[in-house]
Amino acid sequence: MVGLRYLRAKRSEAFISLITVISIVGVMIGVMTLNIVLAVMTGFEEDLRDRILGFNPHIVLVSYAGTIADPDEILREVRATPGVAAAAPLVYSQVMLSSGQSVSGVVVRGVPPDMENAVIDLKAHLTSGSLAGLGAPFEVPVEGGKGAGADGRPETTTLTGVIIGGELAKQLGLAVGDPVSVVSPLGTPSPVGPIPKMKRFVVAGTFDSGMYDYDSGLIYMGIADAQKFFGLGDAITGVEIRVTDLYGADKVARRLEQTLGTPFRARDWMEVNRNLFLAFRLEKVVYFIVLTLIVLVAAFNIVATLIMVVMEKRKDIAILKSMGATDRSIARIFMLKGLIIGVVGTLLGVVGGYAGCWLLRRYQFVELPKDVFYVSTLPVRVYGENFAAVALVSVAICLLATIYPARQAAGLAPVEVIRYE
Repeated sequence: MVGLRYLRAKRSEAFISLITVISIVGVMIGVMTLNIVLAVMTGFEEDLRDRILGFNPHIVLVSYAGTIADPDEILREVRATPGVAAAAPLVYSQVMLSSGQSVSGVVVRGVPPDMENAVIDLKAHLTSGSLAGLGAPFEVPVEGGKGAGADGRPETTTLTGVIIGGELAKQLGLAVGDPVSVVSPLGTPSPVGPIPKMKRFVVAGTFDSGMYDYDSGLIYMGIADAQKFFGLGDAITGVEIRVTDLYGADKVARRLEQTLGTPFRARDWMEVNRNLFLAFRLEKVVYFIVLTLIVLVAAFNIVATLIMVVMEKRKDIAILKSMGATDRSIARIFMLKGLIIGVVGTLLGVVGGYAGCWLLRRYQFVELPKDVFYVSTLPVRVYGENFAAVALVSVAICLLATIYPARQAAGLAPVEVIRYE
């Protein structure tokens, strides 16, 4: 009762009341800022994770021997492993892509054209063309060909389709239906030395992953075409795997290595992108520590407020002690006053933080440059446990800030106060 009474300042204590309001606002701003920043950082991390996994398998199984000569047997063992949802053969290599005078180095992924066991939903990212064109034959005009017959139609040749990134298509000036040359740096031997292997394909579609590195440096090819182009026969370079539990991919990877033994190596998505996600977590921790200092500054305001209240209420404390109040009860009065300031500021900060996150997610009025970031607006992810952690830290800091003023109040000697005041 006394602690709540001291929150309602009299007219002569208007300055103390103003400092109390400033302390509450300081805690509110610190908690609100911390909640919004954590929500945005979590949004960046999860959005980047979803984009990476949208074009990468959860696990990639490779062989130290180079290629996997018996893919059917390996695929059966992989699909029978607990935790594996789907698996598909993969041919992975690097080539040069040329069209006219433009050349670009890209990564080739040879995948099953039907995608029945595919672990990557490529169809969802297509911006033009169709998935059915991957590895399918296309009739295209022969460059420099002459009319064939009375109808005057140009000579045609049959090329198989590939799917390329949208940014890559822009760089090379390609559209769906245009031919493109694929050049392998691993040439075929000849009397004059290795000759680069070249084959022409046709663009059957383009995709947009939302990440520039993939859109400008990745093409999909039918696995049969990739095996023939790289001279692999029936062998593959790896197996791409999707698991049932995203965050249990590392356990499934270790299980696969134990089952298949040497020379197989399974790399999960967390291992491949470890540095990137560790950087995100480190940034979140640093932001949490730095922004917690705002709450700490507000806690010093609480200390100053309570010290001024103790100085103002010296007579009240002396009278209460003379009436039998213990040191502990006096300390509780001022600790309660500071705790109420902290709790009210924290609750207002939680509400303000949630409202700020809702506004950022609903109206997206903060725009980011597309050429710098991979998203155009701030991604926001709100989790109750993050808000709860911030609230607990804030209340704990405010409670610790009340200890010194409360001890000063509890240690006040009533005889000295009554004698001189």
